[in-house]
Amino acid sequence: MSTRKRHWLMKSEPDDFSIDDLQRINIEPWTGVRNYQARNFMRDGMQVGDGVLFYHSSCNVPGIYGIAEVATAAYPDPSQFNKKSKYFDETASRDEPRWFLVDVRYVRTLQQPISLARIRAHAEKLGEDFALIRRGTRLSVMPVSAAQWKTLLTLE
Repeated sequence: MSTRKRHWLMKSEPDDFSIDDLQRINIEPWTGVRNYQARNFMRDGMQVGDGVLFYHSSCNVPGIYGIAEVATAAYPDPSQFNKKSKYFDETASRDEPRWFLVDVRYVRTLQQPISLARIRAHAEKLGEDFALIRRGTRLSVMPVSAAQWKTLLTLE
């Protein structure tokens, strides 16, 4: 596996968990991802120290609100085993977990959130492979190239 730092965008609904929540507690497991491609990004692609754009979705002004970093290697998401959790998966077992997560650590809150509208207005600079603005993409975890990361942060 490469030692090169990678970059990611991770979506959260601020009513469930916001950048302010992460700032308050510093490190949090990114539980509840139930999409195989997003899980694979966390399980197979993320490394400790990777940068994370913290994106608020399903809110009045969706957009990037903060920066975090990957704080742990991937490990089985414990919520898949908890029958009381909304993320319980009866097909998962401790011997063969289906869902994985990483812990994320707070880095900073953006001085000015970067709205989805502003991101779309700069789509040509981000390239057509930027998953956030590609039609039909609903992933909660997605890769961001180093060039896209740099471009996005210039919009702050």
